[in-house]
Amino acid sequence: MTQPALRPPSYLQPRPKAAPTFSSTSLDAIVTKKTPPSSRASSRARQLSPSRPPLATDVSDKATSALIRRVLCPHSHGGTSDSRPIDEVLPPLTSSNDVDLQLYAIIAIVVKEFVYSWYGKITPDQGFVEEVVRIFAHCTRALEQRLRRVDIEGLVFDEVPELVESHVFAWRTSHASQHSSPFAPDPRVVYHTLIPHPAFQPIPDRNDPSTTLEQVKNEAAYRQLLVQGVLAVLLPTEDLNNACLRTLVADIVGEMILGNGIGGKACEGWLIWQGITKIVENVQARVQANATGEEMDVDTRSRLEKFGLLSGQVEHGRRHVTHTRSSTPSEIFWRVLQHAYLAFVTLRFIVLGVVAALSESSRSSSTFYTLLDGGDPSPTAPPMNAPTPKRPLLGFTVFTLISSVLDLSIRMPWLCGIFSLFQYHLIRSWPRLGATNGGLDLFLHHLIRKHILPTTLLPPLLHTLRTTLFPHNTLAPPSPVPSPTQQLAAKRKCAETILDTVPPRIAGRFLAVGTAAGEGNDARAREKMVAEVEGILDVFGDSYMNKHLVFGIVELVLVRLVPELGENGVGELMAMRLGGE
Repeated sequence: MTQPALRPPSYLQPRPKAAPTFSSTSLDAIVTKKTPPSSRASSRARQLSPSRPPLATDVSDKATSALIRRVLCPHSHGGTSDSRPIDEVLPPLTSSNDVDLQLYAIIAIVVKEFVYSWYGKITPDQGFVEEVVRIFAHCTRALEQRLRRVDIEGLVFDEVPELVESHVFAWRTSHASQHSSPFAPDPRVVYHTLIPHPAFQPIPDRNDPSTTLEQVKNEAAYRQLLVQGVLAVLLPTEDLNNACLRTLVADIVGEMILGNGIGGKACEGWLIWQGITKIVENVQARVQANATGEEMDVDTRSRLEKFGLLSGQVEHGRRHVTHTRSSTPSEIFWRVLQHAYLAFVTLRFIVLGVVAALSESSRSSSTFYTLLDGGDPSPTAPPMNAPTPKRPLLGFTVFTLISSVLDLSIRMPWLCGIFSLFQYHLIRSWPRLGATNGGLDLFLHHLIRKHILPTTLLPPLLHTLRTTLFPHNTLAPPSPVPSPTQQLAAKRKCAETILDTVPPRIAGRFLAVGTAAGEGNDARAREKMVAEVEGILDVFGDSYMNKHLVFGIVELVLVRLVPELGENGVGELMAMRLGGE
């Protein structure tokens, strides 16, 4: 039995060509050669056709909105079409619509992959999913209000770097054994002794698989403890009494986000090296695009030379004369002009930054901002667990962290001493430019708010996180763990990328590698510098040790957002909430 031939949709078929108003063989040939009527008609038909549904692999805002409507608003997606925007259909998660779009996309993917897979087989009712969305909305709004009372600068540049510095110190201490290999202690044992954590004991032993299983159970219980504590503070009382709903939300956050995401891949050394490589490449591309000075090159050729209308001998002679007579003065002139322009831009940047910094309020007054709003200060919101008075920005731990990671006190102790002396005089000596609310302190505060932690940072960050965890808006298949050779290649690429951002002479002097002339010497010096940087990157090579650092950062953020967790246990918080009924 023959089947009818499949025909494309009507909006993809070309419209019939219109009859010509005059006949001309030559003109028809030219028109036919340049613009075929069928292609033009089909293009017009595509423009007039209704919008086609987005592809499954599309991660644009339009496709993301369609995914959110299809999963979280099926009653408005099918049947009766609802043209209202997402922020009018669903409850707001934060005060920013861009952030809500990315958060709702993550929630939609999680619900589609982990809730509908079993809940859709039981009942088509959407009430349970709506309750989950409402709980997430309530928690995110409560967290945003608490985030407005947190000192973001102190958290990012002082408290988190302090944890990273402790991790670097513990890693180097655990690997600095004075004994031979058979008698050397296990580095994980030394590290866990210096930075103990209840979730990561007992220490996994390759010869005893039971220790690994017990440690995994303790880690899972600790994740549930963290999530249950946060929910005990943020959830409304009626939702807190719903054990089924509370358990489902705790499993989604504890297992998917904290377990598989933060406690899983995010702690692997090869993933951290790949992340550092991408960050350095993005920064390097942005800096090279703005400050390479390639636009300063001047083309001194005439029009005949540019279009190849001048003979080769005459062109070669003119280039030779230009090179011998005017190349040096021209280079000097343009280099002087380039340095003058860079000096002007730098001076303008500093002057405008100082003027903008002096026009802002002092840091000692409670001027806190969040990455979700426009950065307006909220003088009525007192800080949560913030030191009073505030520390100067020059005294933050991020500067000592850079010195510790680079091992500056051993490689160049004189340079470390100069920086320390300079920092001390800026903070303590008159006119105390680096002290709290000093000129330099306000200038750094302005730079951080405008360039490092801008209000537009969070939406693209969430978009990158979503596309990394859920490529093509779906759950990614489990990727195989890279082999040891591939992990070493990732570390080497990271080291080479970092070295490419530093001038060779500076890198050679800092890493104490000779840079004698010669191709062989340059290759050997390059290999030594790469090996030195790889040694610095080794502090993130152990996933077990990285878990101590990552979960330490998670605990710090949660305690700053929910300070009740640092005062009471989960059972006490539940009793306080449910006992007042």
